[in-house]
Amino acid sequence: MLSVTIICIGKLKEKYLAEAVTEYRKRLTTLCKLNIIQLPAVSLSDNPKESEIEAAIETEGRKILEKIPSSAFVFSLCIEGKELSSQELSRKISDLMLQGNSSLVFIIGGSYGLSRAVKERSGFRLSMSPMTFPHQLARVMLLEQIYRAMQIEAGTKYHK
Repeated sequence: MLSVTIICIGKLKEKYLAEAVTEYRKRLTTLCKLNIIQLPAVSLSDNPKESEIEAAIETEGRKILEKIPSSAFVFSLCIEGKELSSQELSRKISDLMLQGNSSLVFIIGGSYGLSRAVKERSGFRLSMSPMTFPHQLARVMLLEQIYRAMQIEAGTKYHK
């Protein structure tokens, strides 16, 4: 069975987002082995300097890299990534599985993004949209798209 890990920075603070994550976790249980690793965000001052932001991104990046299995194929969610349709994401996941990848990792950084080292470890940089979304909402959006991708591959009526 495909192993899917989502590594994300920060806690879900809103109840409705946590409920959505729970729902997609439940839906995905028969389709993959899902693991969500939630790492703490580095605390920043109210008006952080650029050097403080960079240090936080690097610290979070080191923590993320420690959690990635060596054999995993990594998707980093970042603004400069490539946008894919739901069908294209489904095809990408399917192709990776056909190539022998049984472990996929999706990374959602903190509100200031991902370190260069995390992006360099990635096999694919994925952008959800040119629009900006709260990174907590990105977790729900990503889970839904993973579920949709698997439903497309299975040929169900979920994706219309």
